[in-house]
Amino acid sequence: MQPDTGLIVDDHADAREWVEHALRQAFPGIQVATAHDLATARIAISSSVPDVAVIDLGVPDGSGLSLISELQTTHPDTYKVVSTVFGDDRHLFEALRAGAQGYVLKDESRQALCGMLQGILKGEPPLSPSIARRVLKHFLAPPSDPAMDLTAREQDVLTLLAKGCTVRQAAELLEITPNTVSGYVKTIYRKLNISNRAEATLAASRHGLVTPDSR
Repeated sequence: MQPDTGLIVDDHADAREWVEHALRQAFPGIQVATAHDLATARIAISSSVPDVAVIDLGVPDGSGLSLISELQTTHPDTYKVVSTVFGDDRHLFEALRAGAQGYVLKDESRQALCGMLQGILKGEPPLSPSIARRVLKHFLAPPSDPAMDLTAREQDVLTLLAKGCTVRQAAELLEITPNTVSGYVKTIYRKLNISNRAEATLAASRHGLVTPDSR
């Protein structure tokens, strides 16, 4: 269904013009409201809930993320698109978690932006190519191994625990104090999200630090 109303939230006039031109080209006849900050945007939304909102992340009176979250809660049918200069993972995934359904960078041409927005009609989220690649890379990456976050000494301690050593015995073998070993144990439990020696033994085995014969 073609959007009938749109809202642009951006404190830069040229950016608002860039988005408005693309919206009108993508959806002929659309009624477009603009806002330079969150306060103005909220007033506009209270008068008319937009079918599509294109929101900058950095505005004078706060973050566009807060408005995206509000719309997600109060008006989930509004299609929310971020327009920003930030192309890094942190900004991208914070926006997606807040409820953004599209993410476009401000270096796109008007024609390119128009094409991305038109994709909404076909169920295609508007994403800049570099952003689409980031999303794919994130979800196609192999799952990380928590054991890889352990230092060499932490792996040594985990191995000895899995082999049945007490804290004092591990300290003697590693030639460090029992208090130091206890500190390593706390860190290991936190990093591996475990809480006792049995789970530590299973974790060491699962991550290849010990074998059944070596315990």
